[in-house]
Amino acid sequence: MGAYVMCFVLLAIGIYAILAHRNLIKIIIGVLIAQCAIHLFLVLIAFRRDGEAPLHAAEDSPALMVDPLPHAMVLTAIVVGLATTVLLVALAIRIYDKYGTYDIDKIRELRG
Repeated sequence: MGAYVMCFVLLAIGIYAILAHRNLIKIIIGVLIAQCAIHLFLVLIAFRRDGEAPLHAAEDSPALMVDPLPHAMVLTAIVVGLATTVLLVALAIRIYDKYGTYDIDKIRELRG
């Protein structure tokens, strides 16, 4: 139960960083923290105490098998998250080159 609470806390920290901060780098870090919380949650969904991989589990006890689908989803989500992070960082670099700041409020004031 404690791990689920930690997932919720990490997600809350990530969402807070996304919504409360005005710096693009801090927003990107908030997105990364929220992604890590989702990855951890998906892995926790598939966890079974004393569970075995489906290839090694006995055929007569499917209740002891670990579900491999969430693990595959997490691997896919990590790749998508990496691509998202690269895109966000590239956009932040281009915005800094054009406006000279990472502050969203100053960027809105400049408009040009």
